[in-house]
Amino acid sequence: MKPQDIVAGKASSLWIFGYGSLVWKPDFAYRRSQVGYIQGYKRRFWHGDNFHRGNDELPGRVVTLIEDDDASTWGVAFEVTGAEVEESLKYLTVRETVRGGYVTKTVEFFPEGEKQPSVQALVYIATQENALYLGPASPEVIGVQIAVCRGKTGHNLEYLLRLAEFMRSSCPHVEDHHLFSIEAAALNVVSYLLAA
Repeated sequence: MKPQDIVAGKASSLWIFGYGSLVWKPDFAYRRSQVGYIQGYKRRFWHGDNFHRGNDELPGRVVTLIEDDDASTWGVAFEVTGAEVEESLKYLTVRETVRGGYVTKTVEFFPEGEKQPSVQALVYIATQENALYLGPASPEVIGVQIAVCRGKTGHNLEYLLRLAEFMRSSCPHVEDHHLFSIEAAALNVVSYLLAA
């Protein structure tokens, strides 16, 4: 199914893949959820956020997906059905597209565990064309930015720590070097600020 068909409300069942704040804070009704991964993308803190986790003067850093044939990204897929499809898409359009600048794509989601069939899932991705796209930086630079930013939804550090906690508890066999190096850098900044 094409993203435009899903958004047009032509789907009676829909899977939505989350790899950032959706993994711990979906905030929409769903039938079930499943931990798993998608292929061909890597998660990166390369997108700016001037609403949820930052502001216009100090945009926070949140994750997006970067195409990489050799990579995979772990997260959670949520199945929504019936009237929940339209309601969840309305909510996510505001949360991810209007306020976050993300576009929608469909990807193949592979649930964790043997003998589980893959499913097509909707995913939100921020591209380089977005005005809030910040691009790559060192873990130290990203860590400092995350440690000091805050938006209407809360502190940028909470976003980072909850994502790292999800990966450790739900995907302990996965080493997300990018995520964990930024977590370490941000916590170093916080320790320094608390000691000062």
